[in-house]
Amino acid sequence: MSTTDLRLTDKGSLPKPGPLGRLLRLGLGYWVLMGFVYEIWDDRMMLTAGEFEPYDLIANALLVGLFLVSYVINIGFSQSFKKWPALVSALGLGLLALYDYSNTGNWTGFAFGTGFFLWSMYIFTHLGVSFLIAAVIGTPGCEMRAFHDLFSKVFKVEVKEHLCPIGPIQPLDKWESKQAWMKAN
Repeated sequence: MSTTDLRLTDKGSLPKPGPLGRLLRLGLGYWVLMGFVYEIWDDRMMLTAGEFEPYDLIANALLVGLFLVSYVINIGFSQSFKKWPALVSALGLGLLALYDYSNTGNWTGFAFGTGFFLWSMYIFTHLGVSFLIAAVIGTPGCEMRAFHDLFSKVFKVEVKEHLCPIGPIQPLDKWESKQAWMKAN
């Protein structure tokens, strides 16, 4: 499934995660928050001062973030912007790097560092917190629908669900729902 597809389904049409699905979501949330958010937050002074070695961040957060941004925006906000979030992100960060280079001769100066910090903190915090909420409340399907699912539980409003477009979550939930120990609950 690509980011151009926003396939919302009726509530109750996807299997709820069992204990393994919840544990996976919890682990992924912890990994995203500690592996990306905490590391980027910890390097924020170097980022905004333009004193960081960009290759580690580019290899990790920038490329992963550009891959994930369309999923986070499209599914998280229930809008099909297709691949525009990734394109706008790449263009915006590229323009900030070009601005820095034209002023300082360094591609990763203050403007790029600040823009990258804010952009990546949003993408990875939204994703990490979504995983944790999905683990706690048992959101079926994609973790990016966890905020919607929480809203529906608090305000008793029905919201749509979304198949998880990438990763092991959907197959695990489907497998768990067919197990005898899950049907007994």
